[in-house]
Amino acid sequence: MRSQLPVHSDAAPWRDPRLSPTERAEALLPLMTLEEKIAQLVGVWVGADASGEGVAPHQSDMITELPPWNSLIEYGLGQLTRPFGTAPVDPVVGARSLAASQAQIVAASRFGIPAQVHEECLTGFAAWRATVYPTPLGWGASFDPDLVEAMADRIGRSMRAAGVHQGLAPVLDVTRDYRWGRTEETIGEDPYLVGTTGAAYVRGLEGAGVVATLKHFAGYSASRGGRNHAPVPMGRRELTDVILPPFEMALRLGGARSVMNSYAEIDGLPAAADEELLTRLLRDEWGFTGIVVADYFAVRFLETLHRVAADAADAARLALRAGIDVELPTVDAFGAPLVEAVRRGDVDEALIDRALRRVLIQKIEIGLLDEDWQVLPDDVANLRLDDEASQDVAVRLARESVVLLRNSGVLPLAVGSRVALIGPVADDPMAMLGCYSFPNHVGIHHADHGLGLEIPSLRDELARRVPLLSHEPGCTITGEDTSGIPAAVAAAAAADVCVLAVGDRAGMFGRGTSGEGCDAVDLRLPGVQADLVRAVLATGTPVVLVLMTGRPYALGPEVDTAAAVVQAFFLGQLGGQALAEVLTGAVNPSGRLPVSVPRDAGGLPGTYLAPPLGRRTQVSSVDPTPAYPFGHGLSYTTFEWADATVVGAADESPAAWPVDGEARVRITVTNTGDRAGTEVVQLYLHDPVAQTTRPVVRLVGYTRLPLAPGEAAHVTFGVPADLASFCGLSGRRIVEPGDVELRFGRSSGDVAATLPLRLTGVERQVGHQRDLLTSVRVEPLVAVPHSA
Repeated sequence: MRSQLPVHSDAAPWRDPRLSPTERAEALLPLMTLEEKIAQLVGVWVGADASGEGVAPHQSDMITELPPWNSLIEYGLGQLTRPFGTAPVDPVVGARSLAASQAQIVAASRFGIPAQVHEECLTGFAAWRATVYPTPLGWGASFDPDLVEAMADRIGRSMRAAGVHQGLAPVLDVTRDYRWGRTEETIGEDPYLVGTTGAAYVRGLEGAGVVATLKHFAGYSASRGGRNHAPVPMGRRELTDVILPPFEMALRLGGARSVMNSYAEIDGLPAAADEELLTRLLRDEWGFTGIVVADYFAVRFLETLHRVAADAADAARLALRAGIDVELPTVDAFGAPLVEAVRRGDVDEALIDRALRRVLIQKIEIGLLDEDWQVLPDDVANLRLDDEASQDVAVRLARESVVLLRNSGVLPLAVGSRVALIGPVADDPMAMLGCYSFPNHVGIHHADHGLGLEIPSLRDELARRVPLLSHEPGCTITGEDTSGIPAAVAAAAAADVCVLAVGDRAGMFGRGTSGEGCDAVDLRLPGVQADLVRAVLATGTPVVLVLMTGRPYALGPEVDTAAAVVQAFFLGQLGGQALAEVLTGAVNPSGRLPVSVPRDAGGLPGTYLAPPLGRRTQVSSVDPTPAYPFGHGLSYTTFEWADATVVGAADESPAAWPVDGEARVRITVTNTGDRAGTEVVQLYLHDPVAQTTRPVVRLVGYTRLPLAPGEAAHVTFGVPADLASFCGLSGRRIVEPGDVELRFGRSSGDVAATLPLRLTGVERQVGHQRDLLTSVRVEPLVAVPHSA
């Protein structure tokens, strides 16, 4: 029931900027009725489709016919869900429409509180005509957090200019099984790479004034069989050592203000109902003070899918108690069922107040309760979501994301060569885009609107640079039709070199070969593409195999006969340009694998983070050794690594490394080739004996190092002993004294130098405030004269 208290006043204390956000929220909260409180804990998806034709399965089950708009906003509204990301809308029209909705929300409620607006933003602002950047596997392949931060800044600026306050990114799930459809959304299979890159994304988005949302907390990527939403068979140590660190880094090093729960269950307990995870760990131990939002429909899924709740009210009770503050995407269990449960005494109103306090504080922090808050952003008439600055960042990141896996000398393509471009993704612009890009996520349902962007295919861009170019698709991405393979074989046989482009089509819930709900039974290329690869390789023409995919695929022994292999993970709208520039030599490749490329389609799951018995052994006939390991990538120039040393160490070996200290190690890298290039210097930790089994190696530092021909540089890493910590026998994170090695590597499988050290002192327990980051110092040296 609505109170009649005269509370709407510009002089109200909750609008007083001299008070802290907490003081302002505390002044407002007691004045609100139960309905007004709960209205702040829900979103409304006004563009959602209840017909059964929505984005996701179960969407029609969760979204019934909503009440009229005026009824929905009568008591206020917590969030507006995806006003730009539900259907194509001109950006200026969309911003004006959103402003009109906000004006209605403010006018309808007693306290004049605007809604917090959220959108997807994983590969760019998920809006029509907005720049589409590389997918997160591409971010990981770049090994360039600074550029990822610049990308997120561009994304955040465009969202803020349109009136959006919160972005549902980044994804911090560490890749555990390549068959999982959402592998393309992950940054990679190493928690240090995921954490440093994810924290950079958060800094960029938050620095632009948009709330970053970390997802999916936690364990989602480790589902059994790589199946979406499947149970997660994971123990405490894997959770502590692999899954959680990226979230810690993004909170502490990035400053994220929102977290989204995982759909998954761990050991029988769904994350959305896990009080230990969402409250004791996240808030009590880590000190998180922002808001926890439910992944779409996750609250009701406690009843309908997990079956740990009897009904909607019970699901709301479990979620609130666990620590979820806001139900997304639209009002459901947190609506009438929750109101009635509180009135019956089944849910303590103190849980409502706890969530509301967090929501109000965040709305105050982002300025929604300030007297000078504007319904319509400044300069909205000139709103452009795909400008030159954004395109520049997009193409730079795409270039850095291309990974050269193998090269017998056929690349760069020789000038004047007759090139046959073969493959089902060679002339497909959509093959550049991940599943959460607007054209793939939403645009496919609105073909009459077009893509909204210029997205050149690989064929388009290669034709601009290679005059003697022929093209045959050979087959489709999916399906069993092999009738096009003979024409492809003939074209390849008649050429000097063949560029064979195979890969994925991103989609949602079975509408693609990669993406959310598009899990794979095994790691064979989709459709008959493997048949096409074998047939083209058999021609004897040198073949450049280009993989445009959302996951790594096992290519089989035939790939060893390819003259070159190039991996590209959904490079975004300018990916065709970036690939063509690498193939023709205009750009020297510098990407490194954020995930291993398996040799065989079976023997799964497995990533490079394996203990000794997780690798090749004499007690199993299955050899999980990858075709190309994590961190691998080649260049068109060559680099020499030399003079590795522990800085400041005495003559003893192993060098002493206090359990509460820092080890400084240095190596000299020289460009010994005839063109400029960028090496990625990687540092790995090897712990030969520990109280629990440990990965043979794991990444603890890296840096990109651009060098001109003959140029050299010292690279020094300062590694805190805290980075050697792990979950010990007691279940606590410890730094254990004993012998270890720091290994400089060109990849996780190619060690350039090994430095033995000894962690000295007594076993030391560390927690959330431990050091998380290795420092990097680069000292350029005098260039070495280069002889032709």
